[in-house]
Amino acid sequence: VQFVESGGGLVEPGGSLRLSCAVSGFTISKYVMKWYRQAPGKERELVATIGSGFGSRLYVDSVKGRFTISRDNAKNTVYLQMNSLKPEDTAVYYCYAPAFSQYWGQGTQVTVSS
Repeated sequence: VQFVESGGGLVEPGGSLRLSCAVSGFTISKYVMKWYRQAPGKERELVATIGSGFGSRLYVDSVKGRFTISRDNAKNTVYLQMNSLKPEDTAVYYCYAPAFSQYWGQGTQVTVSS
């Protein structure tokens, strides 16, 4: 199992980024997938969840209306579209599958700053 996150970078407040997580080792359509983030000095925080099958979505309150989680089953890739970014969104972002809980990727750094 491997997660390879990408798409992070430096963006000004109000900007957008789309994170990608390329997954190998299992078929993402069959499993719940999540995005977490960890800011310096803080605990890792769950940001978004997409279910298997029809893919119901859940978000932490602080990103509702701004972030969208999705997946492309053909590419076995999970995405996190982030709009209206705020400085408090600055963190390393990770994708995660509860069914394969021992595996984490390297994450991708998102920095929101003017």
